[in-house]
Amino acid sequence: MAQNKIKLDIVTPLAHQARYILNPNYVIVVKQNIDKLLATICIQSVEELTWLSPMVVIPQKNGKLRICIDFRKLNASTKKDPYPLPFIDEVLNTVVGYEVYSFLNGYSTYHQISIALEDRYKITFVTNLGVFIWKTMSFGLKNGPLTYHIVVTKTFKKYFTMYNDMENHL
Repeated sequence: MAQNKIKLDIVTPLAHQARYILNPNYVIVVKQNIDKLLATICIQSVEELTWLSPMVVIPQKNGKLRICIDFRKLNASTKKDPYPLPFIDEVLNTVVGYEVYSFLNGYSTYHQISIALEDRYKITFVTNLGVFIWKTMSFGLKNGPLTYHIVVTKTFKKYFTMYNDMENHL
């Protein structure tokens, strides 16, 4: 299974941020999301922590609430992976002329990429329900989209030959 590795700058001090104040109207949605993530084994409760990012709830235009983790301090300290993401027009040009197309559920697929065990302490987050650690890749991490792209391309390599050299990148 592919793993996401979070490489930090050597001189980076650990960020231990306090949790944000939660709107009382959002408590039920946060609990539902945390319960869902615990049930799907994407996260686990922890007691020891070194790096701590706060959770934030963002109202969407459609009236739903989006739960996000504020990884800004972690992302500022994370080394950028130099491997380039493809241009969307190049990707679309490779599928022109086919009769059938399939779309992946990106949300579910994203959470199937595990975080390297030695890097999990970096993606600990705090909510009104406690402190949790991600076991799988979370949205909002620097280099996350690139890792996802490489894993999907590697998985469908025999069907998608545009980026054969990605196999050795992970």
